[in-house]
Amino acid sequence: MKYTFSKDTKTFKVFKALKDGATITPAQAKKQFGIGNMSAEASRIRQNGYAVYSNTRKASNGVVVREYTMGNPSREVVALGNAAKAKGLTLETI
Repeated sequence: MKYTFSKDTKTFKVFKALKDGATITPAQAKKQFGIGNMSAEASRIRQNGYAVYSNTRKASNGVVVREYTMGNPSREVVALGNAAKAKGLTLETI
């Protein structure tokens, strides 16, 4: 089940950017959306059923940068979710 976010929230702005294909670093989140904890925003979006991935890369100046993107869950993740449902597990029981 997927939920929507209130359009006047920072979470919605980040969600929309990720949904539109953007890759967002914590520094970009702070500058563009005023978000100090991008990890928490990514968690909120994940808890609403969306696949948000966190990857690290080394920038040209040698600094390790974390980037967040939205994608499709892997077959393994979908299979695990279906297996949990088959056993009667839901988000409300966890």
